[in-house]
Amino acid sequence: MRGITVTRYVTPLREGGSLPAIVEADDDGLYVLKFRGAGQGVKALIAELVSGEIARVLGLPVPEIVFASVHPDLARTEPDPEIHALIHDSAGLNLAIDFLPGSVSYDPVVHTLAPDLSSRIVWFDAYVTNVDRTPRNTNMLMWHRQPWLIDHGATLYFHHSPGWESDAHRARAAFPAIREHVLLRAATALRDVDAEMAAKLTVERIDGILSTVPDEWLAGERPPEVQRHAYRRYLLDRLAPPRAFVEEAARAR
Repeated sequence: MRGITVTRYVTPLREGGSLPAIVEADDDGLYVLKFRGAGQGVKALIAELVSGEIARVLGLPVPEIVFASVHPDLARTEPDPEIHALIHDSAGLNLAIDFLPGSVSYDPVVHTLAPDLSSRIVWFDAYVTNVDRTPRNTNMLMWHRQPWLIDHGATLYFHHSPGWESDAHRARAAFPAIREHVLLRAATALRDVDAEMAAKLTVERIDGILSTVPDEWLAGERPPEVQRHAYRRYLLDRLAPPRAFVEEAARAR
């Protein structure tokens, strides 16, 4: 995965709960920076990275994700004390998403997506337990007349629970929150796309995605490889048929 160095803080995106920001990097590009010093810490970055790259493997439209190095000196010229502290506390390796200039938020009243794509997005969100793609907060952008999936920091929420690494049953659980999904009504092909979607997430692809998670983000009571293996077990066990999350989404429709 590509890496950048943040050279300039441009503006905060205050609609995000973790106060992400538009920044400029050493490649002259603009990115939406997700701070490791924000409320949910590096677990939100892990979820953003893992779920975003899973979506990419599934053929869903996701902006490029890059590692972003932040130097604490970047905070020196920031007058807002909250932002100053956030930048300073996020020194080191963060995550950034390619900025899509001119994009607008997906509005279910204005925009429509085909049933096949809607079904694939609902399948993906049920798989990664995304509680954050509802009519209130769609976390989709329309750019060049195409939808783009963003903001996956709230996915994989199981990893915020103490002892999740040893809970072997969690992966097989359904996902009742899928009934709030903004695209659920249009997802008429859920069972039709199920086998194809699951087949794309091979062991090699899951391992490849998890190998990109930096060891420093996995620091804790258990070694990084133990935690990486726990994510692997969860993601693979969740794919085993019958997939309760698919049946739950179909029933919710």
